[in-house]
Order: sequence, then C-alpha cells, then structure tokens
Amino acid sequence: MEEQIIKTEYSDIMQKSYIDYAMSVIIARALPDVRDGLKPVQRRTLYDMHELGIRYDKPYRKCARIVGDTMGKYHPHGDSSIYDALVVMAQDFKKGQPLVDGHGNFGSIEGDGAAAMRYTEARLQKITQEVFLADLDKNVVDFGPNFDETEKEPLVLPVKVPNLLLNGAEGIAVGMATNVPPHNLGELIEAEKAFLKNPNITTEELMQYVQGPDFPTGGIVVNKDDLLEIYKTGMGKIKIRGKVEVEHGKGGKDRIVITEIPYTMVGANIGKFLNDVGSLVESRKAPDIVDISNQSSKEGIRIVLELKKNADADQIINMLYKKTKLEDTFGMNMLAVADQKPETMGLREVLEYHLDFQYEITTRKYKTLLTKELDKQEVQEGLIKACDVIDLIIEILRGSKNIKEAKACLVEGETANIKFKSQASKKQASKLRFTERQATAILEMRLYKLIGLEIEGLMKEHEQTLANIAKYQDILSNHSTMTKVIRKELDDIKKAYAVPRKTVIENGVEAVYEEKKIEEQPVVFLMDRFDYAKTIDLSLYERNKEVADGENKYVFTCMNTDKICLFTNTGTLHTVKVLDLPAGKLRDKGTPIDNVSNYNSAEEEIVFVSPLQDLDKKYLVFTTKYGMMKKVMGTEFNVAKRTIAATKLNEGDEVCSVLTEDMILIQEGMSVAEIPKNNNNIVLQTAKGIFLRFASEEVPEKKRGAVGVRGIKLVEEDTIENVYIFNENEPVTIEYDQKEIALSRLKKASRDTKGNKYRR
Repeated sequence: MEEQIIKTEYSDIMQKSYIDYAMSVIIARALPDVRDGLKPVQRRTLYDMHELGIRYDKPYRKCARIVGDTMGKYHPHGDSSIYDALVVMAQDFKKGQPLVDGHGNFGSIEGDGAAAMRYTEARLQKITQEVFLADLDKNVVDFGPNFDETEKEPLVLPVKVPNLLLNGAEGIAVGMATNVPPHNLGELIEAEKAFLKNPNITTEELMQYVQGPDFPTGGIVVNKDDLLEIYKTGMGKIKIRGKVEVEHGKGGKDRIVITEIPYTMVGANIGKFLNDVGSLVESRKAPDIVDISNQSSKEGIRIVLELKKNADADQIINMLYKKTKLEDTFGMNMLAVADQKPETMGLREVLEYHLDFQYEITTRKYKTLLTKELDKQEVQEGLIKACDVIDLIIEILRGSKNIKEAKACLVEGETANIKFKSQASKKQASKLRFTERQATAILEMRLYKLIGLEIEGLMKEHEQTLANIAKYQDILSNHSTMTKVIRKELDDIKKAYAVPRKTVIENGVEAVYEEKKIEEQPVVFLMDRFDYAKTIDLSLYERNKEVADGENKYVFTCMNTDKICLFTNTGTLHTVKVLDLPAGKLRDKGTPIDNVSNYNSAEEEIVFVSPLQDLDKKYLVFTTKYGMMKKVMGTEFNVAKRTIAATKLNEGDEVCSVLTEDMILIQEGMSVAEIPKNNNNIVLQTAKGIFLRFASEEVPEKKRGAVGVRGIKLVEEDTIENVYIFNENEPVTIEYDQKEIALSRLKKASRDTKGNKYRR
C-alpha cells in the first residue's frame, strides 16, 4: 500500500489531542458518576472484591491480592492509586459510610499513612454488599469490556442511595475539580422519599430533611443561612469549626478541650494546628496558654490547652478560631459526571439524577425477574400437564429408540417411529403439543416427582409463580407501584444503616478577637557570630553592656514593633519582626535567625543588619566583591514581603559591604548656595592592599533593581575586602597589616581609578 502524507495544521492536532486527554481524565479517572457517586478506581475495586467473593461474612483477604487483581483486570494505572482508593474507602474519619472493612493499620486521623498493602487485609462492608452491589446478576446495569477486552466490568454500580452526597467526593481533573462533603444517610433517604412523593419539590423544601453536611469528624457548621444558596447552586463556602469545651480546674486554672475538629483538619493539619498554637505562645500573642497536649486516642479527639490562672478562655477560643485552622472553610463544588459530561449540580439535581437511576435499575431488575418467572411458569404448566398423562409419556419413552424421537413426539406429536401398546395410545400421543422447554423439563424429570406430595408442592409453586408474575407486571406497568417498591427499599436501608447526625448546623456568632495593642518600647537586638538572635530589655543591656558587646556580632537598640533587616551577600534582603524573636535574659541562647526568617545560612551570608526604622532618611551604600557601587534610598526597603532582591548583581559577583549614609535634607525654598554639602569620603580597600579614596558624592543614587557603577579599577584576581565611609573633617584610623593607617590622610582621587598600593 502506497504511503500517504496528510498535511494538517499543528494547532488543530494539539487542540484535538488535548481535548481527548482532558475528557479521558475527567470521565475515566478524576470525577465521580452522579448515579453511584464513585470514581472508576473505586467502582472497579469494589466490583473486583465482589467477584473475588470477599464478602462481609467471609474472611479478610490481603489487600495486595485485591490491588493486584484489580490492576490486572480492570484498572491498569498503577497499584498506588488503587490501594490509596481502597484505604480511603475504609477510613471512617474520611467517609460518612465506609465501604470497605479494613483489618490492620489503615492510617489515622492525625495523618499517619496506612501500612503497606502486603500487611493489611480487607473485605466488603455489609452495606456495600447489600446496597451497592446487590442485583448485579439481574441485568440492572450495563457492562462493558475492560482495557484489553478480556473481561467485562459494570459501567456503573446499582447503588440504592445517593452515594455522591453520602460519602462525598474530591478530585482534580483537567481545568475542573470536585469537592463534595459527606451527608447523613437517614436525612438523604427522607429527602428522596419526599422527592418521590412530590417530583416538583424545591431545594428549600428538601433542606427540611437534609440539614447540611454531616462530617464524620463532627464539628459545627456556623453559616446555616448560607446553605440554601449553596445547595441551590452546588457551589459555595461552608464555614466549619471544631467543638470546644472549657473544663474548670482547681485554683481558677481552666483548660480548653477540643473534642471535635473541622473536617479540613484531618491529617497533617492536626500537627499544623498544634504548631500554630505553639507559635502564638512563642510570639506572645497567647501568653495565657501554658501547655498544649494531644491526648487523642481511638475513643476520639482530645486536644487540651492548659491556661494560666484567671485567663479569659472565651477570648482565647476566639483567637484560636481567627488564627488557626480550628475554624476553616470547606469549598463545596458538586461537580460530577452526568450523561457522560461533567456538570455542576445542586441538591435537587443530584437527587433527581439518582432517583431516575433508581427507576431505571428497578425496571431492569423486575423485567429480568418477570422473564424468569414466565419461563418458570411455562415449565411448571408443562409438568402439571405431564402428570395428567404420565402413563402415556412413560409409554412414549419406552417405545422410543432415542431422546430425539421422544422429544419430537412430545413437541410435535410425531408417532411414526415409536412403538405403542395400542392405537388409542398412539392417537392420544399424536395430539401432544408441549413446548421445547416443557419437553426438555419432562424428559429430565425424576420419578420421585410423581409422588403425591411432590405434585402438590408443584401446584403450590405454580400458584406462587403466577402471583409473582402478577406482582412484577403490576410493578412494571404502574409507576405508583414501582415508587412504593423504591420507597420500601429506602426504608429498609435507613432502618439497617442510618446513624444519628454528628455535625451541628447553626448560625454561629462571629468570632471577635482583637489583638491587644502591643506597648511600644525600646529593646536591644543581639546576634552572635553563629547567627543566634534574641532581644533583651534596654536596662539589662545597660547593666551588662561590655559583656553583650563582646559576645555578639550585631548589637543595636530598636523598637519592639520594628522589623530587622538582614542584607546578604547574594543581594537579598530578609526581614524579621522583632516580636518574632525570643525575648529573654542575657545568657539565653536565642534562636537561629534561619528559624524566624527565609534566610538560609547554608547558601548565603549576612553582611549587614539594621532595624528598618533606622533606614528612613538614609542611603544604603552597596559595594560588591568586584567593585560595583551604588546608593539606594532606605525607604525602598520598607516593603511588606519577608524577602526581596535588595540589589542586582552581575554573574559571579556578590555583595561584600552595605553601609549607611545620612541623606542631605533639602527644605522647600532653599537656594543652591544654602544646600548643605556632603563632606563624606569613601575608602575602598582590596585584598591585595590597594586603597582608593574618593568623595561619596561620586557614587550615584540608583534603584534596587540597578547594578550600579564601578568604584575602582581592580587589578587581575583582586577583590574588594573592606569599605569605609567617614567625614573628611574627622580623623579616622584603621589597623592594616599590623600598622595604623589614617584614612583621612590618604591621597584623594576619583572614583573608577586604580588607587594606590599600601607600602610599609
């Protein structure tokens, strides 16, 4: 066959391919089906367990066996996705109604992961077997080929309750995501029964039955008035809080006990909550909390906060609501696959889709049952008729050479090849007209069936069959009768599996918390050469000034409401709130500055530290290792971000010095002659002992994002080692190479010259 090259626009191919990929992820991986509320991986796992016979009343089987069988037959997307889905379906703190009965370590509410699948075992829950997988043998749902067309799998499970709402769902597809909270089974069933009674029921009327989400972790939903609009649209934010109690102790020392947590706190967020409370205590925003302990166990959540004597517990609870995950929002988005396309639905639409599905599977179920009963009726009527002429049938069987001749006689009355005792028998046999199915049953009938009691039993069975046929025909032909059948099934499920609601729905009072205004006062910042920082009282510093100055690299006075600026050799500025630093005694170690800022001591080095307030009305003079210089107004560094780029650097260069210089203030109306002159000088000292002195005014003012100008012409392999700024009218002496040098006596030159080498 001759090869053909088809020319196509590249963008058209990419668009089609991406749409195909997106729809595959949406339909076949990430989103649940509105009918059974299951994603494909969940549906396949449950069906595989059903096929393996791992029922609720059978022994547990290794999860590795379940995962391997599911992956090999139905879900070829890796074992981790299957096992993760299996684990979640077994966790009672994530699902309103667990579908899998797990045996072994299936993780904890605090975020501990499940054990490896080779160690854990599982089987189906009873509700899964009876409500999710029942009637699969009655042709109630369509089956399709698996990925390699060697097996058949159900395209949807015949779930009799709205599982999308019962267990909720979460999933991220391409360009869309779903997040449905769990609900109470009893409330959902009552809502469906109300829907069956009144197909025109409104969302507002349905919410008389479905109060709102029912999270397995309990908690309190505090925006009850918003729920109606959320359930109409299927989208919105549900505000949830943990349940908090105050236990009164001896001596006025109370404790706050958290007994239920918001659903969003399940997992690692419990640890984050404990850390957040610890941070509030360390930052002195919650000084009345003296201890926090997690006493949770299998019996339930119990997080205890010990308080100081006469502490205001209500104020602390409000602070926890505002500052931690104890109050959180659940972003509800009821997106699911309906009619092979993703759709965002409200409460009414979800229930309507599910009830339509119930009518469909009920219709298919009773059509299958009716067909079986009609087949049974045909056989029973044939056997009853055969009992009346049993002697003739025995004569036919004895006179036949083979089964084919006997069957032909029973069905079509052919008597040519059969020997009869009399012509009367032959004539009577020629009138027989049993059906094929009846003839087969007669030929397979055992002689004990001719006992009188057996015949009587056959008659009763036939009467029951006729009653069943009438019943099934009534269900299939009368909509009201089918509705009664569905309602009765719902009642039975509610009676067997409904549990009381765990989550309280109310209009909670807005948590009001006003942070106590911090009394502004001066403190002394101390940071040693190992980058451990702290603050101490000014009076304590003044009494121990010599010791503090000798033991620390950076020492200065600042306000406790200020920020500390850390300039590093990478041209980065990190800021730290003074309140985030530990306040203590002179001998306290302090905290690594890495712990309270984004500074990373392994990758950068601090070259200058200053309080932010001190940078007002000052220039910062930046000098790099290869001699680039610039001045930047200090106000440019007064930003909200904790980390910013303080300067731009050439490749391979780094900041070696940051110094401050007072700005010359020009008042309005001042003449040029009246403007004060800047008498500052700058001295650059290189590693090879070259000094260059020039006027500070030669360094131009630039923005943070500029590189600057060259300050000195460096000789090969030389770098800047020290930078000095001083007033030329004041004598300044430094020690270099074990000799004192008067900087003010160095020869004054211009910027961007070579400078002079120091000689002994």
